[in-house]
Amino acid sequence: MSILDPATIAEAASLIQSGKVSSVDLTLAALDRAEESQSRLNAFITVDREDALISARAADRALAEGRAVGPLHGVPLAHKDMYDHAGKVTGCGSKIRADHVAAKNASVIERLEAAGTFTIGRLNMSEFAMGPTGHNHHHGRAINPLDSDRITGGSSSGSGAAVGGGVVLAALGSDTGGSIRLPAACCGVVGIKPTQGRVPRTGVMPLSFSQDCVGPLTRTVDDAFTILRLISGPDGKDLTCVDAPLKPLSEDISALRIGLGGGMFADRLTKEVEGAMQETARALAPHVLSIADTSMPDLGGIAELANVVAMSEAGAVHFDGMRERPEDFGPQLRSRLAQAIAVPAPIYLRALQIRARLTADFLEMAFANCDAILVPAMPFLPPLDSEVNVGAGSTMTTVISGMTAFTRPFSFLGLPVVTLPVANCDGLPVAIQVVARPWREDIAASVARKLETVLALGRFHPRPSIRPAA
Repeated sequence: MSILDPATIAEAASLIQSGKVSSVDLTLAALDRAEESQSRLNAFITVDREDALISARAADRALAEGRAVGPLHGVPLAHKDMYDHAGKVTGCGSKIRADHVAAKNASVIERLEAAGTFTIGRLNMSEFAMGPTGHNHHHGRAINPLDSDRITGGSSSGSGAAVGGGVVLAALGSDTGGSIRLPAACCGVVGIKPTQGRVPRTGVMPLSFSQDCVGPLTRTVDDAFTILRLISGPDGKDLTCVDAPLKPLSEDISALRIGLGGGMFADRLTKEVEGAMQETARALAPHVLSIADTSMPDLGGIAELANVVAMSEAGAVHFDGMRERPEDFGPQLRSRLAQAIAVPAPIYLRALQIRARLTADFLEMAFANCDAILVPAMPFLPPLDSEVNVGAGSTMTTVISGMTAFTRPFSFLGLPVVTLPVANCDGLPVAIQVVARPWREDIAASVARKLETVLALGRFHPRPSIRPAA
């Protein structure tokens, strides 16, 4: 029997629908990889073998009876441990919610199931999504599949590890200051942080209700955009979700003007990152109308403003837990939440006021002469675990603040961003962010897909072989 090798969601769905491989085949392979790799990646909190196989068999029966339910019929996925699944635990990477059983599916899970997918388990994450490195006091850190000494990035650490490690083809993460983009950057995969309000958050663990975004991590831009398309749009429950049509991807980007972010985004870059940015601009130039430096307002204080808003809102979310069960939070998170609860209300409200003005200024200046902006995802290569561990002292603070320096501004401004790897430095990825105006994920993703082609990406994405059952 020949070995089948789906590298994308579309290929996997096509194999199933053509009858060349069954959903059970794909699911068994994913489950085996999840369990075999757990000691190396620690990507999962739980693997649900029995329920996943029940779903896979049901998908195969439906197809045999002519009842394929959606474009991704029978494709097994896994998601960050913060999305409600009816009748299952949603633990949020925590001890406090370790026994919390959801009554209903999150809206995005409902939509992915309607498209034909199902899940094989819950993915590891930073506790309550509060941590850019991916460490978890209760479940241990997820391991970077490219280099076990490097971090995965967080807080969607298990999502980055599972997709980057070839366990599943896609996973949902969440992004409040970089929590999709950092794991994508560290693990060499694609991540999309959509416009604030693009995707409903009903049934999704809250962190910072004014900055939280739901989005995918995948191997390719096409796959990420497919997942985004399936989960986008109002659900009638999340009143912050906007009915803004998601425009399709475009093969032709020759009319687009590309801006290269300067200022803080060109500051203190390592030679690897600086070189990758230059090569990316050179490779993209023949395919667009123009590519040049773009002016930006001073964003030097934006990290502190974003942190004030995010931590104030997180303090409100966890106020009761901190009062009733403080010992059940990990020590670092408990310390951060104690500080968050102490932020004065006027400071929080002032930060929100400044946010509106900064957003308007940024859109007016930065996009005056361009349609998309390229900036690094991080100023350096994926950090070593030893650099961000508690024992690293002042180095830890410096590295962590550097990690989020280029991602946090776009969360605070609510803009859509596609992150993808653009260079391979001795096996480690250098990733960029493609930023667009609100609701123009199509522009960011079209540019990212062109880069995928011209840079011949894909080298970081293992192509696990699937052998059909005899």
